[in-house]
Amino acid sequence: MLRTSSYTIYVDLPCSQEMLLVHTYTGTFDKVSQRVATYVRSLEVSRPPKPLYGQWSPERAIEGEVTPPSDATIELLQKRGYLTSMTRAEEEDFFKRYVEKLYALYARRPPSFLLIPTYDCNLRCSYCFQDHMRTDKNFRHLLRCMSSSMVDRIFKAMLKIESLHGIPPDAESRRDIGLFGGEPLLAENRPVVEYIINKGQERGPVRFWAISNGTQLDAFEDLLGPEGLAAIQITLDGPPRQHDLRRVDAAGGGSWDRIAPNVTMALEHGVKINLRTNVDRGNFEYLTELADEYISRGWVRYPNFASHVSPIRATTENIAPKATFNSLELDRGLREMQDQHPNLKVIGLVDDSLRNQAHRIFTTRGLPTFKPSFCAAHTGMYIFDAFGDIYACWEKTGDERLKIGHVEENGDVHFNSEINNMWRKRTVASNNVCLKCRYNLFCGGGCAVLAWENQGGFYMNYCDGYAQRFRQSVAAAYLDFASGNELANKTAAFCEL
Repeated sequence: MLRTSSYTIYVDLPCSQEMLLVHTYTGTFDKVSQRVATYVRSLEVSRPPKPLYGQWSPERAIEGEVTPPSDATIELLQKRGYLTSMTRAEEEDFFKRYVEKLYALYARRPPSFLLIPTYDCNLRCSYCFQDHMRTDKNFRHLLRCMSSSMVDRIFKAMLKIESLHGIPPDAESRRDIGLFGGEPLLAENRPVVEYIINKGQERGPVRFWAISNGTQLDAFEDLLGPEGLAAIQITLDGPPRQHDLRRVDAAGGGSWDRIAPNVTMALEHGVKINLRTNVDRGNFEYLTELADEYISRGWVRYPNFASHVSPIRATTENIAPKATFNSLELDRGLREMQDQHPNLKVIGLVDDSLRNQAHRIFTTRGLPTFKPSFCAAHTGMYIFDAFGDIYACWEKTGDERLKIGHVEENGDVHFNSEINNMWRKRTVASNNVCLKCRYNLFCGGGCAVLAWENQGGFYMNYCDGYAQRFRQSVAAAYLDFASGNELANKTAAFCEL
């Protein structure tokens, strides 16, 4: 007897009598008639699970008479995954094994490394999760700069960590190394940053990138470019006046006038610059001015320029929850604002990646990017600080309770197996809510840190309106595709049933 797979997603198409069916673990996307969609939904044996955090918008109820389609269509629906002969329990067991194998493949990918030259920073942003390190004297011992001898230890440790991921010492794969902080690109850190870059280049192919406030980037000008610091994320929280109210230095002064010339300089050196804007209800209305600023300065003409927004979370006592957006609210508000201010389209939105992925599936017959876990913190990210401590997630760097290991003087790595496993074992099958969720391999289970802070449990789910965001993004991508050129229509990556 056939039933509807527990991992079937229904996407409404606005002003249409057709729908998209999406299947989570087969990765299929298919346009179907309302009659076929109604038939598929009629074979569901239970209601879809609700998340523990946040609300999902209701999906369309079954309407009209249930009329079975042809035997050929039913066979195709089963082949594509929407219908299954497995019981719910059998399918969940199958899905667990599927996730285990998928996660094992991810875990054997080359690891990514981040180095924190210092936890110190020259800015005092109110929403920064590390702000206590600079303002509370009890944490000042953490603000020292990484030594060159520590860099040597860390590069020895990288080889040993790579071997744990199945990568031999003589492998020629490109190593990926990021710089994080605090503020990694303080002028006073110039010697150790140069040492890190030289050390990496000695070892073979390497790509360096950084997350920086950009205020002292000019001190690193000769290190910038595709062969050195190749990519940098810099934060601008609005047009000049608004930015200067939010991203201030220790004396309370603004930072825009130091950052903007450095953005231009880095773009001219071929650095990939991604400008991030942290958004809450206080600076939302200024995003149109910020977009105009990007255009007037000519940054958008550089092929190596990109920008995006990110919602500020109420993760410190300085941020009132009512002043924040969730991802769904922010994305919806910005898309509505784009209708009135087309220039705003130069700033990337929260769910652009979802929409772009769906569009690629429709146009190039590709598979979606399955996410057995939310981010690299659960598979292969290693963050080293100036003390040789290792962390899995940059949101928790400096918190010794959550370090996953330490680099010894000889470069050996000692892992705290309990904490390391806590981070590395979190998958979409590690809690019962995500296991049953039909969106899990697209979402990855949500951010563990936000789940912890909102739900009190590391292995809880953090949905952030994902179900509605997914359906809206996929529907919008399909409408973009359907109204595209003839070539796109000839390369549809889905069936029409």
